[in-house]
Amino acid sequence: MKKSGQDPDLIASTQDQEPAGAAPDASLDSLFTNASTWGLEQGRNSGSPDAEAARDSAASAASKLTDGSRIAVIGGGPAGSLFSYFLLKTLDLVDTQVELDIYEPRLFTHSGPSGCNHCGGVVSESLVQILGAEGVLIPEEVVERGIDSYKMHMDVGAVRIDTPLHEKRIAAVYRGNGPRNSPPAMTTGFDRYLLQLATEYGANWQRQMVTDLQRHEQGWRLHCADNTAADYDLVVIACGINSALLIQTEKLGIKFHRPATLKTFIAEFKLGKQLIETTFGTSMHVFLLDLPKLEFAALIPKGDYVTLCMLGDEIDEELVNRFLNSPEVRECFPENRAPVNACHCFPRINVGPARQPYAEGMVFIGDSGVARLYKDGIGSAYRTAKAAAMTCALHGISESDFKQHYWPACRLITRDNTIGKLIFMVCTVIQKLKFTRRAVLRMVVLEQTLEGRKPRMSSVLWDVFTGSAPYTDVLLRTMHPAFLGHLCWNLVVANLPPIHAADKKVTAT
Repeated sequence: MKKSGQDPDLIASTQDQEPAGAAPDASLDSLFTNASTWGLEQGRNSGSPDAEAARDSAASAASKLTDGSRIAVIGGGPAGSLFSYFLLKTLDLVDTQVELDIYEPRLFTHSGPSGCNHCGGVVSESLVQILGAEGVLIPEEVVERGIDSYKMHMDVGAVRIDTPLHEKRIAAVYRGNGPRNSPPAMTTGFDRYLLQLATEYGANWQRQMVTDLQRHEQGWRLHCADNTAADYDLVVIACGINSALLIQTEKLGIKFHRPATLKTFIAEFKLGKQLIETTFGTSMHVFLLDLPKLEFAALIPKGDYVTLCMLGDEIDEELVNRFLNSPEVRECFPENRAPVNACHCFPRINVGPARQPYAEGMVFIGDSGVARLYKDGIGSAYRTAKAAAMTCALHGISESDFKQHYWPACRLITRDNTIGKLIFMVCTVIQKLKFTRRAVLRMVVLEQTLEGRKPRMSSVLWDVFTGSAPYTDVLLRTMHPAFLGHLCWNLVVANLPPIHAADKKVTAT
């Protein structure tokens, strides 16, 4: 098996209210240390605290993965594949051999639904660098297009936002192998690459669909669509928020309850690489428009296609049509109109954490459990997958092990999402009020055109659009006196009566 370097510390410790029994000051750092054990020889008196510690130690030992343990990972997307990679790599270091099966019916090599994973497919450079440090080196051919800027469109004008300090570029990737009816591609999709990586480390890829789960004394029994069944010591749920299997798991008698969801819209428009280069360039186009129920929308250039991603309050066809027919969107496309889409879908996304995403011998990762609000789904998959893998490898697979060592990682994301909700409420206000849109546009234009001007608003918008930074960090930057001072000044100046007779839109490129 492959080897790689030491895992970096990624998430700082936190203090927050916990479920009963969880460590009050746990952090992901604890996941990289060896599991503590108690000396059984100290528990001679059955009524003493030492005896209780001995019993806890015995129970902990029974919940640990050992040679021959059987693990099922349901879902071969980023969360499932990365969990398998981290677990097998870590167990290899401690000389423990397990049998790990990834249940994933899709090949991720076909165009259209059979190879699609319902995602806009944006990966920030910071995540690419983190994965690289973990030994997950994404090949250049997996990236369809490098994105080095955003172009923000509003009814009051448009402005290009370049990468802050040229350090936070993003990559546009296909999660599968392209839209429906696209020609066969020779490159590997992002999800297929990660799945292949997991199999190289020893995972067994089972091209089966899991339809049901049952609990028994020794663990879990999986039932597949072909009427076969198999028993496992540990089951990892990474099937995604759109899977019907999550409904089945709620009937198992465990405390899990699936996350809250929101309907989105994803579509692919075929324009051709050359036309995309001349019209969209290397920018991702985002829209802050005053349309009811619309939270965020973006057009992402990829290969021969442009991906439309819309997020909002129960998006429907009427809202999609209103968006595509708005002047700001029509101006982006050749001939001033969007072509007929090659394929589209209305998948749901995770907008709230699952209730207790773990049980005895079971853990939920990726958006089956918790994900960052609206952004960075692949980053959430990485963080939850690694936290769960380190818990299983170094501590155990009992409910108490997950509560103490996995739950803190979920709590960090949940806490940050609370701040994210506040930030998106502010974004909604900006979308609704024209005078605030003018102020934001003017502030960004000055930052992008005047040499030496610190990109305070530009960097905030960049991180909100990409999810490159925690929402807490974004909020703290908006509370800086210089940021607030510049914003207040632009609220005044941008809304003064125009000098010229016509109040023209402002555009900066």
